[in-house]
Amino acid sequence: MASSVSQHQPLLRDAATARRILRQMVLIRRFEERTEEQYTRARIGGYCHLAIGEEAANVGAIEPLGESDYLFTSYRDHGAALAVGSEPSGVMAELFGKATGVAGGYGGSMHLLDVDRRFLGGWGIVGGHLPIAVGAALALDYTGSDGVVLCQLGDGATNIGAFHEALNLAAVWKLPIVFQVINNQYGMGTSVAMASAETELWKRAAAYEMHGERVDGNDVEAVFESTTRLIALARHDRRPSLVETLTYRFRGHSVADAGKVYRTPEEIASWKARDPIDLFAGRAIEAGVLSEEDVTAVRREVEELVNSAIKEAAAAPAPEVAGLYEHVYRDGDTPEQFSRMDTAAPFGERKETRGWRT
Repeated sequence: MASSVSQHQPLLRDAATARRILRQMVLIRRFEERTEEQYTRARIGGYCHLAIGEEAANVGAIEPLGESDYLFTSYRDHGAALAVGSEPSGVMAELFGKATGVAGGYGGSMHLLDVDRRFLGGWGIVGGHLPIAVGAALALDYTGSDGVVLCQLGDGATNIGAFHEALNLAAVWKLPIVFQVINNQYGMGTSVAMASAETELWKRAAAYEMHGERVDGNDVEAVFESTTRLIALARHDRRPSLVETLTYRFRGHSVADAGKVYRTPEEIASWKARDPIDLFAGRAIEAGVLSEEDVTAVRREVEELVNSAIKEAAAAPAPEVAGLYEHVYRDGDTPEQFSRMDTAAPFGERKETRGWRT
């Protein structure tokens, strides 16, 4: 039994690996649940998009990435940041807009990043990061690096021009990139069937003579197997590919969306019956690598970690207003450019424009 598990179920080959994978998924889930709570307490401003239910699609795809590989994703990015190893306290602080956040408090929920871990966003414009990810793959190829780019995108991004342009260019230039469509069934409140003539999104790869496949995005082992193979294909053969991970978001499009108007209770319940965390925990217990007590201990450990992250984020200082325009203009000109913006900045807007309005 142990030999079979090791060969065919690498995430269940030993207790340490199984525990680490389970912990990553539980961390993302609990972090997101507490994020929703903090949003309702007005500690998080702006937009906030949760990936509750999509943990296996994130963890399974990011786990195979190596030290020279890069990750790009869309604005539903909390899980991606945690999966690459960003500190929960730093991610929560970014959501709170604090100076200790992973983007210094300037990016917020939709623009997370961790340059040290080669996670380059977190992009707010639908599909806007695809050409950038292709550019990163071109840089890796041009410099002779063995690195690979994993570019995650939602199903809604497959119907825009940048998607087709990015895939076409990656195929023409044979770039080391894997496109992962995290198909959670809905682009905001519009189902894939209502927006896409071809609902099996993986088939779009064929238009660019690119390999494509679909896997169960709620099965972390299936996602891991697929992306491990495709990342190797990109790394060694310089062949781009597309994998569609079929999953489901248990919440609405954003925290402001209850997600109940365009979905039936029965539909939501059917997907919750295949909760990715429960599926993996059950397999780990059945394989004998984890026990019920181990699973409980992981949940308890994560609960304490997220509690600590919230406390640290709440106590952290806000970023300095004077640094608002840093990295926007050439560093040497920042003070001068900032002073020019002062007149129209929110703090002086009414005073400076009162005469203009009258």
